[in-house]
Amino acid sequence: MIWIDLEGRLPTDTDIPGWEPWTRARWEAWKAESKRLVDELAELDAAGRKSERNALIDARRDHWSQLKPWLQALSAGKCWFSEVRELYSHYDVEHFRPKKEAKALDSTVRDGYWWLAFDHMNFRLCGNVGNRKKGGWFPLKEGSLCSTYNCRREASEFAYLIDPIEYSDVALLAFDEEGKVIPVPGASPWQKARVEETVKRLKLNEHPPLPEERRKIWQSVNCLIDKFKDVNTSVAGGDDPSAKGRLKEICLQLREMTQPDAELSAVARWCILVRNDLQLTRLIG
Repeated sequence: MIWIDLEGRLPTDTDIPGWEPWTRARWEAWKAESKRLVDELAELDAAGRKSERNALIDARRDHWSQLKPWLQALSAGKCWFSEVRELYSHYDVEHFRPKKEAKALDSTVRDGYWWLAFDHMNFRLCGNVGNRKKGGWFPLKEGSLCSTYNCRREASEFAYLIDPIEYSDVALLAFDEEGKVIPVPGASPWQKARVEETVKRLKLNEHPPLPEERRKIWQSVNCLIDKFKDVNTSVAGGDDPSAKGRLKEICLQLREMTQPDAELSAVARWCILVRNDLQLTRLIG
């Protein structure tokens, strides 16, 4: 999973690689249309016309689709949840809080967060392998507050789903040498439950090509680390003139695999971190 600074980014930004920035006027027009649509949804909801409300959401998916290229540019074309490009299938603009109905752990259904259907802060980029499995799944911790249109308190909800735009959420994910997503060591029971439910509902381990690709990344990084240690010993001994050049090449490869635009860079970074070697850790900042 990738941390995306969605709160600090706008489609008008000029420093996002691969993105043609929108003009301020276009962005303001998009937001104005979002507000108009939500006002229309609110009228339908207040009149008890829920099916028409949901039909309007479906009819205007073109509105949030306009931001799909921007969401892709923010992650260098990687799915925000799986951190791969094509391996997790085609991209959807995923609504973090489901727009029409929300399912709890026991599969009971409550009304969705329809007022966030056109809110860009509720958009996430997700491969449809995970998005199809997730559907309207959005359970809250027992006893959690639950946001409604008339009482907005999303920030106070305790959601199971790990959120890519929350750094503290992304930090809960770790990996093992078999390519499986696991809770970070030291996670609390609630944090472990969040990771386990998210992994299950988004098929982050269940989709076979994904853990297999992570396993390959882990093996490649491990191999480079072993070479690093061997060559670094030669450099320290000062008896091999070519050692510095080989060491630099290994470092560059490790740096490349851990850069944010590299697929599964989080796996590569974690593989380095678990070796608990200060020199290696410095390579990834």
